Amino acid sequence: MTVIRDGDALTLVNTLRLDDAGLARLEALGKVRSIVKLGAFHGRDDAFYKDRYEAELWAPAGMPHERGVTTDRELGAAQSGPCSDADLFVYQTSATPEAILRIGRHGGILLSCDSLQNWTGPDDYFDQASAAMMQAGGFFNPANVGPGWLGAAKPEKSDFLRLKDLEYRHLLSAHGAPLLNDAKPAIDATLKRLFEI
Repeated sequence: MTVIRDGDALTLVNTLRLDDAGLARLEALGKVRSIVKLGAFHGRDDAFYKDRYEAELWAPAGMPHERGVTTDRELGAAQSGPCSDADLFVYQTSATPEAILRIGRHGGILLSCDSLQNWTGPDDYFDQASAAMMQAGGFFNPANVGPGWLGAAKPEKSDFLRLKDLEYRHLLSAHGAPLLNDAKPAIDATLKRLFEI
């Protein structure tokens, strides 16, 4: 989960439920006002945060939700997001809704869900069988396009050509470690390798 602070307002992206100690630390940062769901295969904990903080849920058009949750504010590429310096990149050809939130701080920060990932290897939460399966599936590659999402969503090359036009330095993904300072050249190299663009 990524927390964006804009004054005393907090926006949660790619929510994960925290324990009581984590919630106390979150609340010490400010008031949770918004939740952003960027990918169709996530959002299991959105209902918890929406109910606890009476936060607005932002999502791209057509986003499915769990547990009776609905979108409060629709995110679109031509409008601003829940933060003062946010804009949205929407995959137009994906079979399932998927977007990237770009924050205009520190040279540009991309917040992604399943489309862009930075898993370099298994962590303590993987058992041996899962780690082996993920390794075989090509998930553990830095600055990667998520193989599971790519297979399910089947986006076209045109989306990645548009993605190359974005300006940013950093990537914070729902999957993997932060990719700091050189995210754009690393992602561009992956797009060249995968799509010859």
